[in-house]
Amino acid sequence: MDYVLLAEQFFNGFQLGILLFLVAAGLTLIFGIMDLVNLAHGTLYMFGAFFAATFVQLTDSLVFGMILTLPTMLVTGIILELGVLRTLYERDHLDQVLATFGLIIFFNELFLIVWGAGGTGINLPSYLIGTSELPGGISVPDYRIVIIISGLLVALLLYLLVSKTRIGMLIRAGASNREMVSALGINIKLLFTLVFGLGAVLAGFAGMIITPITQAESGMGEGMLILAFVVIVIGGIGSIKGAFIAAILTGLIDTMGRSFIDVALMSFMDSVAAETAGPAISSMLVYILMAVVLAIKPSGLFPPKGA
Repeated sequence: MDYVLLAEQFFNGFQLGILLFLVAAGLTLIFGIMDLVNLAHGTLYMFGAFFAATFVQLTDSLVFGMILTLPTMLVTGIILELGVLRTLYERDHLDQVLATFGLIIFFNELFLIVWGAGGTGINLPSYLIGTSELPGGISVPDYRIVIIISGLLVALLLYLLVSKTRIGMLIRAGASNREMVSALGINIKLLFTLVFGLGAVLAGFAGMIITPITQAESGMGEGMLILAFVVIVIGGIGSIKGAFIAAILTGLIDTMGRSFIDVALMSFMDSVAAETAGPAISSMLVYILMAVVLAIKPSGLFPPKGA
């Protein structure tokens, strides 16, 4: 197997893992604290992509456009929580699934009307178009390095927020026992709003930073949402540490599987059969991992204490 190709796909898988973590971190906190099954969380990923593309076009600056996107995502998340999702907290999970699925359909159609079926994109500035040579002859696009570094920085800041601050203490306590947090006199509604706003910023950040590589398109959040749910189940609902480790594992397994499963199959079957079976098997790998983890540890790899 080509060492350089393996290393490049490793970087691609690690990048996917970073994006999955940004989406899954907010989703696992929302599910863990609010007990809210929010299928529309992937829509926030789409919001970030479209907002970033629009702001970059308006300001003619990648940096300023992305800076403007983050507070916009915070406001969007708060409005969505106050206006719609707050009414679902006392409803059962089926009602939450149906309501948030309706939000997916609504926003997908709204974005089609506003931005069109072709979507929109972001052109990278010249200083981010090149590639960097790493030891061993590995060539990595500069912007992919930016994505990985910025994602790791956000993960570090989130860790410090959750583990070293009073707000983080309340978030961790809410993930373990929200009834006790409410009984201690904490404004649980305000905590819910802050957590949802934080989750919106994280998901929007993921959509924002991937748009220069892909494109902002209506419905782009659904695939990411499915993988994000896999991540939080593997990592443990409400666990930031679990979400990070599970996201990296999922990103690597998904990318490596799609790249090399068909090659491995060719060693004992013909190329046509291998190329047919490879994509099907690779798409199953993350779900097989989830099934194995649930069989061994039903609460996930790193469930919150008291879960």
